[in-house]
Amino acid sequence: MEPKLPHTRLYALGGFLAVILLVYTGILFNTQVLDHEEYLAKSVHSIAKEETVSASRGIITDRSGRTLVSNSSAYDLTFDTSLLKKGEDTNQAILRLVKLCQERDKVWLDNLPIRREPPYTYTLDQVSDTQRSRFLTYLKSLDSAKKALGSYLLEHPELVPEEETTSDGTETPLTPEKQAASLLERFPASALTQEVLNGAGLTAPTLMEMMAEKVELADGLTALERRQILGIRYELALRRANGYTSCVLAEDINTEFISLIADGRYAGAKVTTSTRREYQTTYAAHILGTVGAISSKEELSSLGEDYRWDDIVGKSGVESAFEQYLKGTDGTRVVSVNDEGKITGQYYETEPEPGSTVELTIDLELQKTVEDALAETIEKMTAEDGNVKRGGAAAVVKVGTGEVLALGNYPTYDLSTFRQPEVYAELRDNPAKPFQNRATSSAYAPGSTFKPLTALAALEEGAVTLTEKINDPGVWYYPEMIEGTEPFKSYCWKRSGHGKLNVTQAITNSCNVFFYEMGYRLGIDALDKYAKAFGLGESTGIEIGDNPGVLAGREEREAAGGVWYGGETTQAAIGQSDNLFTPLQLANYIATLVSGGKHCQAHLLKAVKSYDNSEVVAVGNTQPLNIVQFSDSTLQAIKEGMLGYTQPGGMVYSAFKDCIVTAGAKTGTAQLGGGKKNNGMFVCFAPYDEPEIAVAIAIEQGDAGAALASTAVNILNAYFSADEVGTAILGEDQLLP
Repeated sequence: MEPKLPHTRLYALGGFLAVILLVYTGILFNTQVLDHEEYLAKSVHSIAKEETVSASRGIITDRSGRTLVSNSSAYDLTFDTSLLKKGEDTNQAILRLVKLCQERDKVWLDNLPIRREPPYTYTLDQVSDTQRSRFLTYLKSLDSAKKALGSYLLEHPELVPEEETTSDGTETPLTPEKQAASLLERFPASALTQEVLNGAGLTAPTLMEMMAEKVELADGLTALERRQILGIRYELALRRANGYTSCVLAEDINTEFISLIADGRYAGAKVTTSTRREYQTTYAAHILGTVGAISSKEELSSLGEDYRWDDIVGKSGVESAFEQYLKGTDGTRVVSVNDEGKITGQYYETEPEPGSTVELTIDLELQKTVEDALAETIEKMTAEDGNVKRGGAAAVVKVGTGEVLALGNYPTYDLSTFRQPEVYAELRDNPAKPFQNRATSSAYAPGSTFKPLTALAALEEGAVTLTEKINDPGVWYYPEMIEGTEPFKSYCWKRSGHGKLNVTQAITNSCNVFFYEMGYRLGIDALDKYAKAFGLGESTGIEIGDNPGVLAGREEREAAGGVWYGGETTQAAIGQSDNLFTPLQLANYIATLVSGGKHCQAHLLKAVKSYDNSEVVAVGNTQPLNIVQFSDSTLQAIKEGMLGYTQPGGMVYSAFKDCIVTAGAKTGTAQLGGGKKNNGMFVCFAPYDEPEIAVAIAIEQGDAGAALASTAVNILNAYFSADEVGTAILGEDQLLP
C-alpha cells in the first residue's frame, strides 16, 4: 500500500495548475478579444494583399427628390497578371477565360478598335474620343507602329497643328527622327483615322502582327483566337503603363459564374465588385452629363491627390461640375488567398463612404414637357420641309432666384444606351448634332426678343417718354448722312408702316422703325451698358459651362479688328448686327427684367446633402449678382407691351388663348440670309401680375418666332398645372435645404 501524499503537496500542485490555466486563459482572452483586430491583421497581411474599394458616386435628384441618376452594384470578372504563378502562360490564361465567357454566353470587354471577326479593319468611326485617344497612346508605345506613324506625318505635316514657337531661327535643325517624334507628339487623336493608319502602312492585320510579336503569341492559334487574346492584351498594356496589373474582362457576372472563378481553377482570374451609373430617366442628358475613366496624366493631375487611374469621374454636365460632391471616399479591404488561388477570407480596414446626394434645380416633369414639346414642333417642321439639320433648345428660369427649372435640347440622346457602338455611330453622324447642348452653347441672334431691353434703356436714359409717339411710315432714314451720299435706310417688317406708336404699342407690334429711332437716339454705348447689366454677352455662371455669346458694339468690333459705325446701332437695337445669345441667356434676361432688376446667376445646384441625409453640405446661390435700376413705370410699360402680344389682336393670341395663366411674350425672327429660313426666337414670362418663370426658345430655321408660341404654351401649362396639383416627392428622412 503506497503512502498518501500530504494534503499540502496536493494543494500546492493544484494551485500551480490553476495559475497556469489562468495565465493561458488571460493570454487567450487578450489575443481573441482585446487585441483581436491587431492579431487578425498581422495574420492576414502575411498571406494577403490590401485592396482599395471604390466608393459609389452620389446620386442626383431633381428639385422634388425624384432620382435621376443612381448606382447599381455588380460583380465583375477581372484578369490580374500578378496572380499568375511562375510558368503560367498569360495568353493561354486569357484564352481560357474568353472561352468561358463564350460558353456562358457572356460578352467580354474588348476596346481594341479593330473588328472582332475577319475581315480585320479599324472601327475608329464607332468609338468615343476617349477610346480614340487611348488607342493613339497605345500606338506610340509600340516602337514599330510609332516609327511608321511618325514617318507618315513627316510626309503629311498638314495633319498636325502648327507648333507655337518663340524661336529666333538660330536653332539647329531637328533630325528627321526628332521631327517625326515632335509631329507625333502634337498629332491630335481626333485626326487618327483608318485612312491615316493605312497610309502609314499600319493596316489592321499589320498592326495585329506587331502586337502578336510584342506579346509572344504562340503558333497554332486560329486567327479568331489571336484577335481575342490581343483585345485583352491591348487593355492590359494600357493599364500597365499606368502602374496596374489587372483589367476588367467581363462585367456584371452572375453567381454561377462567380462560383467557377472562386474555385481558383482559372489562372489570373478574380471576382471584383463595382458600381455603375444607372439612369432613372431618358431625359436631361445634356444636363446630367457623362462619366468615364480618367484618360490622361494631365486629367489625373488636375483632379488632385484623392484620385487613382482606376477612378470613374464626371466628364461633362453636372457629373463633372459637381465632381467634388459626387465622389465618395474609398475604403480599404484585405483579401487572403490560399496556394490554389482561392479566396479564404476578407475584411474591411476602412469602409467606403458614398458620395453626397446632389439635388438639382430642375423639375423632371417640366423637363420632360420641354423636350417633348420641342421634339413635336421641330419634327413637324422637318416633315414639312425636309431640313434634317434643324435643331432647337429651350430654357426655363425661376424669376428672382436664377434657378434653372429646365434646359431642353432637340435632338437629344439616351445616357443609358448612347455608348453602344451602333447607337454612338448613328448619333455622331446625325446632321442635327444631338450631342450639342444648344440651350447653353449655341448662340443665336435674338431678333425682336431684344426690343424690350432697348425700350428699357431708352426710357431710363430719357431718349423717349411713355407718351411720345413716333410715326412709322414703313421705312426709317438715318438722319446724319453726308450730303451727296446715298441715304441709309432700313425697313419695318410691315412695309406699309404702323403709323404713330408709343413704346408699349411698339413692343406689341414689334415695330422696327420705332426701335431704329431708339437705337439712333441712345447710341451703342448706352445700349450696351444696359445689356451688360442684364448679363448679355457674358457667361450666365451656370455650373456646366456656357457660351458667353456676343454683345454687338464698339468693344466687340474693335477687338475683332473692325470699326463700329453709327448706322449699325439701329440694327443692334432690334437684336440683329453682331448680337448672339444663348436660350439660357435670353431666359435669364427676361427673368431679370420681370423681377424688377434682380440679375441672378443661372444655376443648377439646389442643395447637396450627405449620403445619409444627415446634413446639408451646400446650397445654390440665389442672391442677385447685381440689381438693374429702373422705374416701376418703365417695367409696367414694357410688360404691357409684351402682354399685348398674347391678348386678342396680339400676334400669338391664337396659341395663348389656350394658356391657363396670363402671360407676356415677345417673338423674334433672326435673319440668316443666303436664302435660308430665319431662326425662330421666342421669350415669355408668367403669370403676368406676379411672374414666377421666364422661358426662352430657339429653333434653327424655324422661320417666324410666332411659330414657337404653341411650344411655349405647352411649357407654361405644364408648369402651372403641376404647381396647382403639387408634385413634390420627398422620401423619408429627407432634409429640406
